[in-house]
Amino acid sequence: MNKTRLEAFSDGVLAILITIMVLELKAPHAGTLEALREVAMPFCAYLLSFLYLGIYWNNHHHMFHATKVVSGSILWANLHLLFWLSLIPFVTDWMGESHLSALPTAAYGTVLLLAAVAYWILQQCILCQEGSASLLARAVGRDLKGKLSPVGYAIGIAAAFWHAWISAAIYVAVALIWLIPDRRIERELAKHEPAG
Repeated sequence: MNKTRLEAFSDGVLAILITIMVLELKAPHAGTLEALREVAMPFCAYLLSFLYLGIYWNNHHHMFHATKVVSGSILWANLHLLFWLSLIPFVTDWMGESHLSALPTAAYGTVLLLAAVAYWILQQCILCQEGSASLLARAVGRDLKGKLSPVGYAIGIAAAFWHAWISAAIYVAVALIWLIPDRRIERELAKHEPAG
């Protein structure tokens, strides 16, 4: 099957999720810095989640650029990923509005963990179809960031019940690791594109 519809649908879902999150932000009623401080935590939660959705969009784009065709299992695995990503606006709002209370912060980490697992499942479905000698298989390689991220989320979930700020710092650190450009797929694609 052609991958174009899957990519367009996924892009649309991610755009809607970002829109939902920004609509959840409430402007303060007063025109003072003190009033702005009251919405600082929800804004920081939004910023972190925007970053995560951007990272998923970017990596999803690169992964499907290296994928030739999609199968039914890939479609379902992609839908599974989108399900967990669709919960990000809810846990973002909950964590931000609760000012990093333990349960909402742990729930945020749980959604991040399950989205990471869903992304890995999607990647494995593609690799099974494309084969071990495929462009994507060569690009993924050892996937150190992909293996470290779930560990970070799990530690963040546990830390939320001890000190939620530690959890938040871990979630930010994992996002920052992914912000460092990952050029593996781009390099593999460049090797196989015709010169001109």
